[in-house]
Amino acid sequence: MTMLKELYDTAAIQKLDTAHYLHPFTDHRTLGEQGARVMVRGEGIYLWDSEGNQILDGMSGLWCVNVGYGRKSISDAVYRQMETLPFYNSFFNTTNVPAVLLANKLAAISPPQFQHVYFTNSGSEANDTNVRMARRYWDVLGYSERHTIISRHNAYHGSTMAGASLGGMPDMHAQGGLPIPCIVHIGQPDYRTAGRGMSEDEFGIEAASWLEQKILEVGADKVAAFIGEPVQGAGGVIIPPATYWPEIQRICDKYGILLIADEVICGFGRLGRWFASDLFGIRPDLITFAKGVTSGYVPLGGVLVGDRVADVLIGQGGEFQHGFTYSGHPVACAAALENIRILEEEQLVERVAADTGPYLKQRFADLAHHPLVGDADSCGLVAGLDLVRRKGGNRHEHTAFDSALGVGMVCRAHMFGNGMIMRAVGDRMIISPPLVMTRTQIDDMIALIRHCLDLTQADLQQRGWL
Repeated sequence: MTMLKELYDTAAIQKLDTAHYLHPFTDHRTLGEQGARVMVRGEGIYLWDSEGNQILDGMSGLWCVNVGYGRKSISDAVYRQMETLPFYNSFFNTTNVPAVLLANKLAAISPPQFQHVYFTNSGSEANDTNVRMARRYWDVLGYSERHTIISRHNAYHGSTMAGASLGGMPDMHAQGGLPIPCIVHIGQPDYRTAGRGMSEDEFGIEAASWLEQKILEVGADKVAAFIGEPVQGAGGVIIPPATYWPEIQRICDKYGILLIADEVICGFGRLGRWFASDLFGIRPDLITFAKGVTSGYVPLGGVLVGDRVADVLIGQGGEFQHGFTYSGHPVACAAALENIRILEEEQLVERVAADTGPYLKQRFADLAHHPLVGDADSCGLVAGLDLVRRKGGNRHEHTAFDSALGVGMVCRAHMFGNGMIMRAVGDRMIISPPLVMTRTQIDDMIALIRHCLDLTQADLQQRGWL
């Protein structure tokens, strides 16, 4: 790939980037000083930048390139649709074939209570739709005060006004006067940070009880829904105890509130099921999806609408005053149909459940023996490890680094500099590799991670932080 360096003038692209392109979640002054990394090619689980460096993409782009890069059949499906019908809207009693076929397919692979789909362009828009839909549901039933939605601290549900409000990220709430009214938060089920003195099962019940406490605090007659990611992604791959979600379901049933599962990250095979709701044994009324539905090749999101909600909105609700120009975009739906065909034909969901998921769990857990690593956890093909200054006897006795040091970002820089993409969430390092990853490639990835941990350890010692 040395020819890539000859094809691209990296400095010139970086200069244009700094001059004109505002990136998401970015300090642009710092970016302008450093210059952006310019990605130019992808194949399988690998990327190449404009300097010709090969990089193992341990984050699947942004949790989304499930079938890997370079799938020509998806490109061909997109091209054929663009040649046939590049766009038409779904307003004014009109539809298109790919949208209809995709809605049918999603109904077939989702849990049995889902027979209807509402298409958006992203997970953020889908969660905005959930807010509108949940509140409309209760309005139609005559409960106009049931508008409060309960979410969790450190959750991520998008960056639109409603999505960022649903999320529990303090830095996001500090900008723009968020959260918007009638959205409240409870603690997250993070056993590592909040479970001292309890077993994991005990903590799962305790963390779920915070939902009931909040319902009673707000008033059950004012609560519309609870929303949660089955496994919190951007918050640091927070895998809840086995007792957590069944108890959440029991509480939602007890008070009659809607349950919304945000599966933007967890859906389409990431955890070894089409939808993680099946893995955790819950029966959501609404499921948010995006990312893996097209493997990120074309933007698409949406909401799977359960019968409980659909029957009310369709049978009694009249016109639902909500929608987007690109809802059910034919090109995006064509990409999704081909992406799902690949997932099915190559049995990637089953492979994660029976083969690569368990193998990653075994190999990733070995990283806990590294002097810098406190704990290493995984579920399907998501995983996270904690960087610690000193190890203790168990996960509640490790000594953390001073957060102001930014140790996670030091580690991330060594990862990027040595051909490995691993994301830092504070001092927790996380991965979400493509579902096409093989056992051999998992071995390669673990070796790369271990090498970069060694480099990080040496760097921290030189800085006097260890």
